[in-house]
Amino acid sequence: MSSSWQRRIERAEELERLHPFAAQILHFYGKIARFQGELYGRLENASGVHQPKPSGAEAGPPELPELLARFPDFLRLIEQNAPPQLQVVARELHGASEATRAELLNEVWSGSDVTQVVGIHQFPTRAFLQPYAEFVRVRSGIKWEGYTHALCPFCSRKPGIGVLRQLGDGGSRSLICSFCLAEWQFRRIVCPNCAEENPDKLPVFTAGELPNVRVECCDTCKSYMKTIDLTKNGLAEPVVDEIAAIPLDLWAQERGYTKLQPNLLQM
Repeated sequence: MSSSWQRRIERAEELERLHPFAAQILHFYGKIARFQGELYGRLENASGVHQPKPSGAEAGPPELPELLARFPDFLRLIEQNAPPQLQVVARELHGASEATRAELLNEVWSGSDVTQVVGIHQFPTRAFLQPYAEFVRVRSGIKWEGYTHALCPFCSRKPGIGVLRQLGDGGSRSLICSFCLAEWQFRRIVCPNCAEENPDKLPVFTAGELPNVRVECCDTCKSYMKTIDLTKNGLAEPVVDEIAAIPLDLWAQERGYTKLQPNLLQM
């Protein structure tokens, strides 16, 4: 298992102990992350793996034996551990034909704007394909210094999380892809959804219980995204800390903001 997946698992276990309000969902995420990390390791160890880029027609179907053979096991994991709604979705997919499951994997992998897979129905396939997406990205060798757009420079998905890191006397902002987990720099005072630049229309909110998580809102398009402030906690794992901050999602949505991109668990 790669060190990045192991860090996510350990952080989920730590936050599960610290935040009882998110313990159940973090426990579930920990099981998902462990499966993802093991799948990533299998892909690393497999010989002769085809490594297409996940964009356009050339992306090709992710029909690696390492993937198709493991998808039923992943669905079984969800059936046994997920909240009731996700259990139902996983059970339906588990009972479908292999061809149907392969078609669904291909549709989510392509990231097509016309996809009919939405909401919680996207979770099983998206979560299952995420380690493959990261695997392909890491081995692509693509560099994106100077890239400043809002969509992922690798797979063109929306960002799911913001990150602040120390830079001189201030902080440097970057975005993390909601699918392949690529990270790239992005201007600090600008909405990644509508490009609003007026600071007065870009309020930021924090909560005392979660001091390293910022809710960055836009009053122009009414979107929001959570940003993990590593200047306040350098041990945070952005993907995990974002999931743990469930109360901040509820707070933002009660005030009329819509999340730019749901996280892995479709929250």
